[in-house]
Amino acid sequence: MRRVVVTGLGMINAVGHDKESAFKAICEGECGIDTISIYDPETTPAKIAGEVREFDPATVMAPKEVKKADRFIHLGLKAAQEAMAEANFAEDTDFDRFGISAASGIGGLPAIEKNSVILDTRGARRLSPFFIPSALVNMLGGFVSIEHGLKGPNLSCATACAAGTHAISEATKTIMCNGAEAMLVVAAESAITGVGVGGFAAMKALCTDNETPKTASRPFDATRGGFVMGEGAAALVLEEYESAKKRGAKIYGEVIGFGESGDANHITTPSQDGPLRAMKAAYKMAGEPKIDYVSAHGTSTAINDRNETAAVKEIFGGKENCPPMSSIKGQIGHCLGAAGGIEAVVSLLAMRDGILPPTINYVNPDPDCDLDIVPNKSRKAEVNVVMSNSFGFGGTNGVVILKKMD
Repeated sequence: MRRVVVTGLGMINAVGHDKESAFKAICEGECGIDTISIYDPETTPAKIAGEVREFDPATVMAPKEVKKADRFIHLGLKAAQEAMAEANFAEDTDFDRFGISAASGIGGLPAIEKNSVILDTRGARRLSPFFIPSALVNMLGGFVSIEHGLKGPNLSCATACAAGTHAISEATKTIMCNGAEAMLVVAAESAITGVGVGGFAAMKALCTDNETPKTASRPFDATRGGFVMGEGAAALVLEEYESAKKRGAKIYGEVIGFGESGDANHITTPSQDGPLRAMKAAYKMAGEPKIDYVSAHGTSTAINDRNETAAVKEIFGGKENCPPMSSIKGQIGHCLGAAGGIEAVVSLLAMRDGILPPTINYVNPDPDCDLDIVPNKSRKAEVNVVMSNSFGFGGTNGVVILKKMD
């Protein structure tokens, strides 16, 4: 089977507009969660989110083109540009063998909300002709592939909060099976709208500590009150190992395992069994290596945090054998379909720099979440192999295992 490595990274989220500034802020425990400014939050019970502030979409596409794409595409274009610039492919690259694997949990929800209001108040004739192309999940891959001339497989995952991780798995499979020499993974989400936040709030899934946004997202803490919405994007260039080595590419790491599973349990309540089976599949494929760090899904909801902790304990044979595990959602919120992509980028940078990102806002330990979760402050450590977990509504689970290159 062909080996797959990562040769370019890009990231934008609530604490930084590029991978280096965002990673530094995450490791320093900075929090990008604040009162919502994208819409009037007085209309929703939850009034806080991890917004990407001061981002001008005209910096990533021509100003006259901005209206043709929704915000999740703008963010995805930004991350993709950074990753592709770093990967630095030559002009004579065979772009017929270079594909894209995109991901978003919801896609263009702002466009859907806006045009639904227009339909209701002004009629169908006033709908934007760009509405449908700007809202479709797969248009993220469409816009990015056009910009970079990628003519290989054009794939999209819309598997809720597991989408970003699934996009990495799909890209890896494509290269392993000789369907492409390289794949650009782009995961993006921007669903901070009245209907998005209001919908999750109606499910009682969101934290409503509106007066204290910086401490609202508290993964693994006993006092947590739900997750906080975030937005952002990540991009990873995946490439066949021999091809990357031949052209002298900088290699961050190798994808050595992935696992996927379904809970078959409940549309919104996760099980312990489903995530565990995805972890086991990825671990077995990777050859059961020593895992140095687990990048947790860690949503700051009681059932997810406890199920994930229990599953990690089981796969590693008890608490005493578990590696450190942390969640960065306290810093940037839950970026839904982009979360797995962002967390994979952070995992690769953690291996590069030998540092474990912290779980911030950990004050009151949950006795059911009693692993080493790197509380509140980052930690220097040798990190050679990372397991990154993502679990989504509908009972869809994805896990990837990444290894630092020698």
